[in-house]
Amino acid sequence: MDDRILVIAGATASGKSSLALKAAETLDGEIVSVDSMQLYRDLPIGTAQPSPAEKKAVAHHLTGIYELSERSEVFRYCSEADAAIADIRKRGKRPILCGGTGLYLKALLYGLDDLPGNRELRAELDAEYDSPEGEKALHERISILDPAAFEKWHSCRRRLIRALEVFLITGRSIIELQQGQRQKLRYNTVSLVIERDSDIMKKRIADRAGKMLDSGWIEETALAVSKGLFTSPTAHQALGYRQIYEFINGQYDRKTLLEKISTATWQYARRQRTWFRHQHPEAQIIEPDIGRILQIFKKTAG
Repeated sequence: MDDRILVIAGATASGKSSLALKAAETLDGEIVSVDSMQLYRDLPIGTAQPSPAEKKAVAHHLTGIYELSERSEVFRYCSEADAAIADIRKRGKRPILCGGTGLYLKALLYGLDDLPGNRELRAELDAEYDSPEGEKALHERISILDPAAFEKWHSCRRRLIRALEVFLITGRSIIELQQGQRQKLRYNTVSLVIERDSDIMKKRIADRAGKMLDSGWIEETALAVSKGLFTSPTAHQALGYRQIYEFINGQYDRKTLLEKISTATWQYARRQRTWFRHQHPEAQIIEPDIGRILQIFKKTAG
């Protein structure tokens, strides 16, 4: 078997998971999830993890393996994904990467930055800023020290902490330092990004959210909260759970809940689309067509 890896990326609800499943069945492949929230075993419905039937049909890796108390980090993810890819190849199967966490996918394909770090300093910064309470102070500090990083990652606390760490060590912006790094793919990939029309995406997002609510997402949220979801290091960022918890506490009705989840998910999907268009020059943007995916993959052989 050649060493090519098929990558099917895209925004949430774009249909990439079903396409990856079909591709895996055709290409004798196994799927490696690239989703920072699908790692958590207590959040299967809200993070759209593969069903038992899908797992039986095609092996899936890096889904439902973390406790809520564990931190999801790009460094750990890349190590685990590399191991999964090696294992799949060892058994003569085709690795297929599928997901929408752009930062994780970019780090896996291009490698983690080799900028300086300090473990003791990072622990101090995490203790001070890696919480909803510390985020405001983090924003205030990084917006002064590294405004470029703040502008780029203002909605990602972990990236801002890393930017602050680099600045305190080097006295320079992480953005400036990253621009001097060469980008070279670590794997031989055929990378595809699935995109749909915006109106179609909005409808798919709303329809999927409704089905997930009907399938036990509300009960899943109540149980996850009782296990410490909102005090977890990273799992608390999963979409929809905060709104469902507010619904459980009577803050609004079921219709409003669906509207809030759909709006938040669409906003996230827009950010994902922007990321994949600008951060993955190796990828081809295509419509959700399994025939086209297999055609492109076949053409790249040899």
